[in-house]
Amino acid sequence: MRAIGIILAGGNNSRMRELSDKRAIAAMPVAGSYRSIDFALSNMANSHIQKVAVLTQYNARSLNEHLSSSKWWDFGRKQGGMFVFTPTITKDNSLWYQGTADAIYQNIDFLKQSHEPYVVIASGDCIYRMDYNKVLEYHIAKRADITVVCTTCEDQTEVERFGVVRMNDDGRIVEFEEKPIVSSYNTISTGIYVVRRRQLIELLERAALEGRHDFVNDILIRYKNLKRIYGYRTDAYWSNISTVEAYYRTNMDFLRPDIRNYFFRQEPSIKTKIDDLPPAKYNPEAVVKNSLVSSGSIINGTVENSVLFKEVYVGNNCVIRNSVILNNVYIGDNTRIENCIVESRDTIRANSCYCGEDGIKIVVEKNERYAL
Repeated sequence: MRAIGIILAGGNNSRMRELSDKRAIAAMPVAGSYRSIDFALSNMANSHIQKVAVLTQYNARSLNEHLSSSKWWDFGRKQGGMFVFTPTITKDNSLWYQGTADAIYQNIDFLKQSHEPYVVIASGDCIYRMDYNKVLEYHIAKRADITVVCTTCEDQTEVERFGVVRMNDDGRIVEFEEKPIVSSYNTISTGIYVVRRRQLIELLERAALEGRHDFVNDILIRYKNLKRIYGYRTDAYWSNISTVEAYYRTNMDFLRPDIRNYFFRQEPSIKTKIDDLPPAKYNPEAVVKNSLVSSGSIINGTVENSVLFKEVYVGNNCVIRNSVILNNVYIGDNTRIENCIVESRDTIRANSCYCGEDGIKIVVEKNERYAL
């Protein structure tokens, strides 16, 4: 493909509450065995983009460990490779990334040293499948300066989380409002952009000169009447997990056979880093209904309509319903968990009861099983 990729994976969102205290949102576990960033990386690889930069910043240790080898997503160094860029103190700059545009600008040498004519920019906190080649073909056909991938937000109350766009009959964006409190439109930006590489370098250098740091407000909205900015509409599954409710809902979506088939039983596949773990073990007392149970887990109790990540132990007489249990959790005997997200590495004491009655409850136990 005639493009390089940039994945923005450095942000944080207070709406994730305790879940983002120790990890970046792009590193959030999804669908049992995956991380959020796996979907953007797999889309890049499956679209034959061979050179990809991942920009990390907030709570990056877990994410950087996950990205320690490019082989899991088939990025070969001889053909391009995957590059992980974190903020770097230099003679001219000692600041963290001050925004999405500034994050790319601080790594502008990556753009200048590349030869591909186009750049695909994506976010690391979205769950979707996409062939970026189709977006690029649309971009070229429209002779666009920037193309924004858009989708329809079915829940009007969720519109305030996104950039809302309005397009004319030709697909050109005529209005772009970032995270409006109220909007009569429900076409939103997915945070996926295609732009000519030289055009992007020019826009970033001008924004930096003017002290502007945000890609949406200081480039897309600022130049919408001066540049040819088009919208590419997609109706396929797309979800942004940057709130607790959206994260929970997205994991629950993977309990639907049609969603699992769409992501995991069709080529090209979604790839991730593989851990050497034994298969899940179901002891004689186990009762499991409509759930995802990942490798390394041991089940003794009842699990219904739930997603269990890797190395989860469920004790005797436990009941887990409508919950998401993250990696490496020990659940003691006679415990009941409903409508909850249990943080990774937790030890839930025997005879405990956690129930999210007014929304999703996040369970974070402070008792550590591991010595420092």
